[in-house]
Amino acid sequence: MRIATAQQMRELDRLTIETGRHTALELMERAAAALAAAAVELAGKPTGRAVCFCGAGNNGGDGVGCARLLLERGFEVRCILVGQREKMTHSTRSMEFQLISAGGKLEEFQPDDPEFARWCLECDVMVDALFGIGLNTAVCGDALTAVHMMNTCEIPVLSADIPSGVEADTGRIFGAAVHAKRTVTFTLPKAGHYVGKGGLCTGELTVADIGIPRELVDAQEYPVQSVEADDIHLPHRQLDAHKGDFGKVYILGGSVGYTGAPALAARAAVRTGTGLVNLGLPAPVWPIVAAKLDEPMPHPLPAGKDGQLSLEAGEAALAQISSCGICLLGPGLGRSNSTAAVVRHLLQEIRLPVVLDADGINALEGHIDVLDARQGLHTVLTPHDGEFARLGGDLSDGDRLRAARTFAMEHTCCLVLKGHRTITAFPDGSAYINTTGNPGMAKGGSGDVLSGIILSLLGQGFPARQAVPMAVWLHGAAGDVCAQEIGEYGMTPSDLIDALPAVIRKHVG
Repeated sequence: MRIATAQQMRELDRLTIETGRHTALELMERAAAALAAAAVELAGKPTGRAVCFCGAGNNGGDGVGCARLLLERGFEVRCILVGQREKMTHSTRSMEFQLISAGGKLEEFQPDDPEFARWCLECDVMVDALFGIGLNTAVCGDALTAVHMMNTCEIPVLSADIPSGVEADTGRIFGAAVHAKRTVTFTLPKAGHYVGKGGLCTGELTVADIGIPRELVDAQEYPVQSVEADDIHLPHRQLDAHKGDFGKVYILGGSVGYTGAPALAARAAVRTGTGLVNLGLPAPVWPIVAAKLDEPMPHPLPAGKDGQLSLEAGEAALAQISSCGICLLGPGLGRSNSTAAVVRHLLQEIRLPVVLDADGINALEGHIDVLDARQGLHTVLTPHDGEFARLGGDLSDGDRLRAARTFAMEHTCCLVLKGHRTITAFPDGSAYINTTGNPGMAKGGSGDVLSGIILSLLGQGFPARQAVPMAVWLHGAAGDVCAQEIGEYGMTPSDLIDALPAVIRKHVG
């Protein structure tokens, strides 16, 4: 799904109004109707008690309109102005007039009133309409008190457009933010619904159509998208296909103490549909990994006394890689000087697409020029935050989306920045935000499974822009199946691999 910036949404509102398609008040009324419908669902009954916390801006107007509509449905409603009345927008004032006409009123916020606090604690739903997507400064004063009120009770909270306190374009928190049970946003989602701490505040996200003309929406460019189930498509296989039609891939990994990582990557590649999986391993661990695998084809490579690859392994691996279509460097390699030198040597020699994971990424620490020299070749990096920092990635400002896109553009690579809402960024500045996965996947080996899935789809010939975001989604979806069937505590990376066929089968056709 396309993701809009706050500026794009303001422009779409302006164009809609200026072209006479809808007035500002009509757009606000539609937004209020979407909020009211969601509030009834969240309350869990056709009538009940609701409190709407409204700011002075247009987001507050959405909340005031929601309060009126709930009142007309038979709800007992209190609508609270959290802000300065003299700063209310024209549309918000118009919504207040309609609220009064319906028998309600816009009250001043009195957080110290014990009667008001008791009344709120008996509500069925709270509506957060304090700021919306326009916030650009820290939440303070009465607004901060309202945020704390919503966050410290067990009453479900519905946020209008985006939880108050969340920066729309980054997901950063301005001091404090509402933790919503559900958020209704308008026309298109925003990055802050997914990434950063904003992704933890949004709850269930609903995108409501409030009448912005489709041609105006389609006329804008959206470099950032979310990846949803409807975006995942794999073709039926031809009846006369053979194993050579589905890719021949190579994995370089493993070391003493790290025999599981390359095996997991290889098994994941097989389960995702690769025709032939070759696996190069340091000689001391070759028999251990070989005993774990049936379908992949492991072979030994020269190793030092430490059980990691020796310098001679580079040429031996290169001879094998040359017959493959793509290779994965890194799972379980270890961090010796010789291993890092082998990885860098291969990166300079290989003219094939390469996926770099784990210690393959670490080998570039202080040698980012080796990556830059691969400009024009497909290189996919899959770092977690620590590995990203070692590459020179900057997450200090909390804007993961910006950091990933900047790195991919500067180094002409595909970057998969792993974590909650994994981000896949491409050299042209486009990015894809994943929507699957859960904390049960936070176990050693999950990343190896992901690298194997990416390797497999690329090896089968899917374009990188399709293969990499799809691989991330499938990986998370398999994790979600495991969480549901096994539980987040007990699920393992091997369980992810076992769940892959059923997840993939749903998206073939």
